[in-house]
Amino acid sequence: MTSGLPVPSQAGHAGISSLIMDPECSQLLPALCSVLADPRQPVADDTCLEKLLDWFKTITEAGSSLLLLQENPCLLGLLCHVLKPQDLSPRVLAFSLRLAGMLAAQEDCFQYLQQGELLPRLFGEAGPLGGAAWTAPSVRSGWIQGLRSLVRHPSALCFLADCGAVDTIFSLQGDSSLFVASAAGQLLVHILGLSLQGPAEGHPGLQTGDWPVCAQKIVSHIEESLRSAATPQITQALNVLTTTFGHCHNPWTQVLWVRLSPLVACLLEKDPVPAAHSLVDLLLSVARSPVLSSSSCGLWETLAQTLSHLSPTQAGPLALGILKLQECPQALRAQAFAVLLQPLTCVLEATAQAPGLLDSLDGTGGASVTVDTLLPSKAACVGLLCRTLAHLELLQPLWFGDPHLGRGGPPLCVPGGLCAGPASGPRFPGDAVSGDRSPRAGDTGVRCPSGISHKPRLQPHALLCLLQVLKKAFQATFRWLQSSPETPGCSDLDPHAQLFLRELLPVLPKRLCSPCWEVRDSGLEFLTQMIGRWGGQAGFRRALLASEAPELTEQLLRDPESYVRASAVAAMGQLSSQGLRVTPASPEHPGGQQKSLLAELLHILSTDSEGFPRRAVMHVFTQWLRDGHADVAGDTERFVARVLQVASQDLDWEVRAQGLELALVFLEQTLGRPSSHCPYAVTPPVAAPPSSLAQALRPLCRVQLFEFAFRALFDCDRPVAQKSCDLLLFLRAQTASYSGPQGSGSVPEVASVEAALQRWQAGDQGQPLGYLEPEVVVAVLRSMDLEGLRGALAESSDRVEKSPQSLLQDMLATVGALGEDEADCY
Repeated sequence: MTSGLPVPSQAGHAGISSLIMDPECSQLLPALCSVLADPRQPVADDTCLEKLLDWFKTITEAGSSLLLLQENPCLLGLLCHVLKPQDLSPRVLAFSLRLAGMLAAQEDCFQYLQQGELLPRLFGEAGPLGGAAWTAPSVRSGWIQGLRSLVRHPSALCFLADCGAVDTIFSLQGDSSLFVASAAGQLLVHILGLSLQGPAEGHPGLQTGDWPVCAQKIVSHIEESLRSAATPQITQALNVLTTTFGHCHNPWTQVLWVRLSPLVACLLEKDPVPAAHSLVDLLLSVARSPVLSSSSCGLWETLAQTLSHLSPTQAGPLALGILKLQECPQALRAQAFAVLLQPLTCVLEATAQAPGLLDSLDGTGGASVTVDTLLPSKAACVGLLCRTLAHLELLQPLWFGDPHLGRGGPPLCVPGGLCAGPASGPRFPGDAVSGDRSPRAGDTGVRCPSGISHKPRLQPHALLCLLQVLKKAFQATFRWLQSSPETPGCSDLDPHAQLFLRELLPVLPKRLCSPCWEVRDSGLEFLTQMIGRWGGQAGFRRALLASEAPELTEQLLRDPESYVRASAVAAMGQLSSQGLRVTPASPEHPGGQQKSLLAELLHILSTDSEGFPRRAVMHVFTQWLRDGHADVAGDTERFVARVLQVASQDLDWEVRAQGLELALVFLEQTLGRPSSHCPYAVTPPVAAPPSSLAQALRPLCRVQLFEFAFRALFDCDRPVAQKSCDLLLFLRAQTASYSGPQGSGSVPEVASVEAALQRWQAGDQGQPLGYLEPEVVVAVLRSMDLEGLRGALAESSDRVEKSPQSLLQDMLATVGALGEDEADCY
């Protein structure tokens, strides 16, 4: 079976151990190879074959592939056997092709396999290419992956040129299987990069005509594809170039781009532009290349030309990519700015009923065509709007930070909500157009389209006109406000931002009353973000208290949808922390007396049937404790004890885990390291250091923190147990210097606690520990093997040994090649 191959010599391998595989595996491998080579035997599933390849890869990376073949000739026999005409499983053939490529990745093993003509018969025209098995995508994929592994050295490049494999790779770029087609393109990029690692790498002036044969062949194929009238071929060429310029940053890429860029530019002359999305990906890949972006190769001109030739749907991703480039001409940035804002302009035109707004985009009436293109298609309109809204913060530094924006280039096409001259303050997304509709004379800098007010009246509801883009609108508004210029020497919001908020916040209650729960939820999330960012600023506080948002938020604590209740809990936590909770007078609360929010949140924690609101309550309580909230600082021990008691009985593991986080905060504060970041926190009195560590531990004992932590240590949910273990290890480190009464480690209380913990670990957690003295806690902590428990918890849940031997046994057991007791099924 292997008569055509010489016996490999051990010379040169004296320093390598002859045992590169366990003896047990070496004994099982011949039987497995016989099973794989027998078409009558049932084939192992793909997962087992993949694991087998991973094992061989580990072996070849650690040692010699040639030595592996020498000590296991059954592998060579398998590779030779799959070449025989037979009805072999496509899985086994694909496996064999990948194995052969993996072994031939080392040049000495490659030369050995070449002597027996094995590689040409596997990867050349005489191999599977002409057989019936080639119709299986898995075989074609295995062929490509085998070559991908094989092409690691110069000898492999010569082999590719001689056996005609490159032409086959070209054809596989158009394969019906997307996985095969993608892998073929990536293989071409790999071959091109490897072939140019030699002379062309260090000589950027080397012409493509002097490149190696494989490289020239690939470049010629790309040129031919770019000249083709068939869009699929153009797409394939563009994808190969995109990957090349994205992964290869050597000087030869500049030579390649100079040669191919005229052909790429010619694509823009066709109507419509073929493979537009792939063209955008290529141009952005080139623009991001450190070699090409800094060279004078006409890149920026090509980008500007592409922006003007593509449709709004196609040009959007390119404009966004241009705005994210570090180095880019300002005129091109201005052009991309206009393209990205065009969808928002269209919607503002439709909602504001302002004729002539879009006609001013290019000075003609042709812009109505853009509206007809975007607005009739709901999916296209929503997609474009979401893209624009998601990246509006990119536009603010362009609009306000550069006085040259718009000079030397085409006039910017900006919706009314973003329209401002150099001396004006910011405008925000969502503004509609009203008021004075004539631009002021003498303005310089950015030129606003005619028909747009230079100081439009802010109407935030225009931005929130579509349910599908509501969440993006909220996010864009928040980021826009967050990045708006700050007035020097003033900590409050910019006057224009305050004006915007005074009109936005009255609109927000309408969203909180929406019959759609997603709208209510998004509105609450937006409100929570706003409070967290600007809750301490007077302008925002006045605007918020003048709206109905705080009262409606409290009502939503009883919303029928659990997601909304959870968001309402988070918002109320922020409102209360910032002193913004307001309850109007009502029959239930005469005189405006407020019901305790703490009691209401405790009720939700104890009774809510869904986990999301309870988790939100725990997050709020933890933050309140960390910040010294007024409701918590009054009686911190009572608060912590009540919360831990409820959390310990919760069935949601995330609630119990958050309870441990709260316990850790209380522990740190009790041991003398409290921290408060809340401007409205009640600052606890600064206490003198305790006379002993025992006094510091007594509050922890009174709130039964240790019973909560010990129960969590044996929790059935691993994250809870891990968090408890970390907490107890932290506490033990803090008490390392503690020296209690002599012999405290052997007192009866310690033995009783240890016995109770053993019962808890066995699953019987019915008996509580009760109050524990600090000395007992310290003694129990020191007696426990917490490090060992942490190591056990870090192990995977399926930590039963899955060695290569076990894998081979299982694969053989599936065909009955082992005795009844020899399988290691895990």
